[in-house]
Amino acid sequence: MPRILIVEDDPMIGSVLTSRLSEDGHVVQLLTDGPSAKLYSQFGDFDIILLDLGLPGLGGLEVLRAVRESQGADKGPSVIVTTARGQIDDRVKGLDLGADDYLVKPFAYEELQARIRAVGRRGSVHRGAVLRAAGLTLDETSATATGIDGQENSLTRRELALLRALMLHAGQVLSRAQLEAQVYDDEVDIESNAIDFLIGKLRVKLGAKAIKNVRGLGWMVVKES
Repeated sequence: MPRILIVEDDPMIGSVLTSRLSEDGHVVQLLTDGPSAKLYSQFGDFDIILLDLGLPGLGGLEVLRAVRESQGADKGPSVIVTTARGQIDDRVKGLDLGADDYLVKPFAYEELQARIRAVGRRGSVHRGAVLRAAGLTLDETSATATGIDGQENSLTRRELALLRALMLHAGQVLSRAQLEAQVYDDEVDIESNAIDFLIGKLRVKLGAKAIKNVRGLGWMVVKES
């Protein structure tokens, strides 16, 4: 089932969507403002974002722009814009910025389900891809990674999530908080050294130089030139 980030500032709509999608078996995260959505959507491991345009703090179009600039159209999550705005210019702006689909409120839940299935099929073309950076190769489908020494290694779910985040953002330093959001979802009792432990395990499997620590800032893999 696709993992879904709902960005919706209407409490009733957000609650209903979260409940219904969770009942359908999706892993769901609900956010209610633009700045939080920008952070989570860039660094969280989501397959689909349901994005409202009229958000407090930062508009939905700016959130969408940040997501696409950060991850790229072929690597980031699919985005379904959901908004009460029915004007054609809003639809065009959203699609031009990289939205995959558009729903105008109010909409039937069955229609949303159909749109989720549709973007999920399109997204499967580029999700689960093979990622390469810093001499590493990550095959998301088989959950394996080839290290600097050319040896293939099986990864745990959390190792895969952490390495995927670093490789999608190759050349960019990711902080502890950003990596925790990627790996641990909504868990609140995260050990202070949990990320350090996972990175240590990855370095054993992939090579000591596979992941670089930038003291005081976070970790990164080098972007290939």
